[in-house]
Amino acid sequence: MSVERVKEYFAEFNLADKVMEFDVSSATVELAAQALHTQPGRIAKTLSFLMKDGSCILVVMAGDKKVDNAKFKAAFSTKAKMPSPEEVLEKTGHSVGGVCPFAIPDNVKVYLDQSLREHETVFPACGSSNSAIELDCDSLFRCANAAGWVDIGK
Repeated sequence: MSVERVKEYFAEFNLADKVMEFDVSSATVELAAQALHTQPGRIAKTLSFLMKDGSCILVVMAGDKKVDNAKFKAAFSTKAKMPSPEEVLEKTGHSVGGVCPFAIPDNVKVYLDQSLREHETVFPACGSSNSAIELDCDSLFRCANAAGWVDIGK
């Protein structure tokens, strides 16, 4: 199960006990906000994109933002193309609804969108459709081993 892999991953940061699991689904921004009793903007959604070379990247952004296609193309020199649910699982090790920037293959780069900085802390998923962890942006950057910050939201 992905959430168990993520907990093991977080052990190296002494954060494994901070992973929350819910009795309800947190698979969408709206459901996660309800489960956590918070605003959708504090949900750190992780989006998967296919690159020209067939690789996959993850972009974590505030749950109340959408991807601006022109900004995405300017940042990554390609159109924003999302993989199928099967490709997401194959390339990230996580299923849609639980995709997160933790415990992923080394060849998957993670970027954080500037929209996250609007919040003191955010809640990314932890590998399942009913899990999350609360992190500040610096901790998220470090734990996700992020390649950098981008501005692709609208």
